Amino acid sequence: MSRIQLAINVSDLDAAVGFYSKLFAAEPAKVRPGYANFAVTEPPLKLILIEGSGQPGSLNHLGVEVETTAAVSSAQARLAEEDLATATEEGVTCCYAVQDKVWVDDPDGAPWEIYTVLEDAEMPAGQLRPAEPAEPSVAACCAARPDLAGQAPTAG
Repeated sequence: MSRIQLAINVSDLDAAVGFYSKLFAAEPAKVRPGYANFAVTEPPLKLILIEGSGQPGSLNHLGVEVETTAAVSSAQARLAEEDLATATEEGVTCCYAVQDKVWVDDPDGAPWEIYTVLEDAEMPAGQLRPAEPAEPSVAACCAARPDLAGQAPTAG
C-alpha cells in the first residue's frame, strides 16, 4: 500500500501529537524527541511532525511512502523519463529509520520524496539524521533533500 506523506514543522510536539491524535482518531506510530509520525489508515496518510525546524505550521516536505526499494527505483526511472531532475539516497538513516528514496522538486521548489522504510533506527536526541550523512546528500534529513539544482534527469 502506498500513502501520501505530509511532514510539517511544529512548535510544540506534545500539543501537536494531542491535536492530530484527536483529528485522525489514531495514536502516533513513533515518538522520539522532537519527532513523531502517524501511520493513518483512513485516509491513507503518513503524517510527520518535526519540532524546532522551520516556521511552525509550515510545510517541511511532502512524500509518498511505498512498500519496496523496487518501487522507489521504478519511480526514479519514471520521473527521469519525464525529464525531471531527481536525487537518490540509498540506505540513509533519516527520521529514525533506514530508508531508500528519490527526491524531486515541484515547480515552486516544494520537495517531494518517494521512499521506503527498510528498518527502524535510533538517533541521538535533536538529530533527524547523523551528523555526517552518507553521499549523495549533505542536507539535513526531513528538512531538505539533496540539491537538485543544475542536475539533469537521471535514469535508474
